Amino acid sequence: MSVYTLGIWLVHPGRENDFVQAWRDLARKTQEDFPHAKAVLMHDRDVRNRFISTGPWESLEQVEQWRASEMFKQTMEGLREMLEHFESRTLDEAASIGGDSP
Repeated sequence: MSVYTLGIWLVHPGRENDFVQAWRDLARKTQEDFPHAKAVLMHDRDVRNRFISTGPWESLEQVEQWRASEMFKQTMEGLREMLEHFESRTLDEAASIGGDSP
């Protein structure tokens, strides 16, 4: 089963478009270092300045390597300027349906 990262991002009102562009930049740079990386950024319909990102990873070690990288640290520094609050989680898959799941 996969390991997932989850980010809950509360963006300063009015910075939503800037944030989405910066998140895409982080995702592109991540994919350069981890070609099989996948991620999705979702926009909360009820709380307009809240975004949630998630993506599967091959291993916890890969997540740790990503978070320890200079690219991640530098890109996150720029993102944090746009944020009121940020939560990051590492999750283990408990169950799934569809796709390739058993």
